[in-house]
Amino acid sequence: MIDHPDIAPVTGWIGDQDYFVFREYDHFAPEPVLDVLHGHVAGVVFRDAVPVEVCAEIAARFWDSPHRLTRGTEAPGYYLGAYTWHKPTAQYLDESEQVNPILDDLLDVEGDPMKVFYAGLSTALAREGAIVRPAEQDGRVASRALLRSWHGGGEFALNPHDDYSQCADPQMADFERRGVLQRSVVALNICLENDLGGRLAYWNIQPDAGSKSRLGLSVTGSPYPPASLVDHETKYIEVNTGDIYVFNGAHVHAVEPNTDNTRTRTRTRTTLAAMMGFIDDHTVVTWS
Repeated sequence: MIDHPDIAPVTGWIGDQDYFVFREYDHFAPEPVLDVLHGHVAGVVFRDAVPVEVCAEIAARFWDSPHRLTRGTEAPGYYLGAYTWHKPTAQYLDESEQVNPILDDLLDVEGDPMKVFYAGLSTALAREGAIVRPAEQDGRVASRALLRSWHGGGEFALNPHDDYSQCADPQMADFERRGVLQRSVVALNICLENDLGGRLAYWNIQPDAGSKSRLGLSVTGSPYPPASLVDHETKYIEVNTGDIYVFNGAHVHAVEPNTDNTRTRTRTRTTLAAMMGFIDDHTVVTWS
């Protein structure tokens, strides 16, 4: 039971045991990603899917880039790319327009894992008569990716949150990703480096509107007090360099801190990430 009587448990949709699993594979295959996009399973992990030398090259370019920025206190860390969280559509698309050429150069490596992933997904979707493309508005497109390294302290490096709520932010009501609200909001993460720790914590709860409103998280989805989640089943997913993991972002999830404290600069849990989801029966859009 919750030790803090002033914090009520989060309520919402809970998946059954057939759904609430992370299926694991020893190589990348796009068909299991469709199971997540269609809401059949919570998540999938492709182990050692990206060669270590490709991960090392992209990570080195990220850390050496003059375009790498520091994010503030809500989700402290380093990043390169544009993110949609808590900002208007025009600002996000302006930032995307600026950063996409930078990302194109940074990811211009043999075996770019984003290109490999989306090429495979495109082939699998084509069999269903569907396509995948960046979310867009008036000819302007979303950022193709977000490179990031979380370095928050305490129990979590990235606090418990959901990715669904921000899709309902009225500041981005005119952005076509809003179409995913009736479907699954899916997170893509490619681990470029991770020494020790840094597990994905994933709760079997998609919070309802009442819980979000009570906690003041209706359009941000972050942060959920850990005490409000303890009654829900939790999975802890080990994340290793070269792993690709894809999951339903409507569930509350978090990132544990890295346990290696010997480095003077935290750079041990770095991912290449994006979001995606169906906006209609034939279109998957991506954003960051």
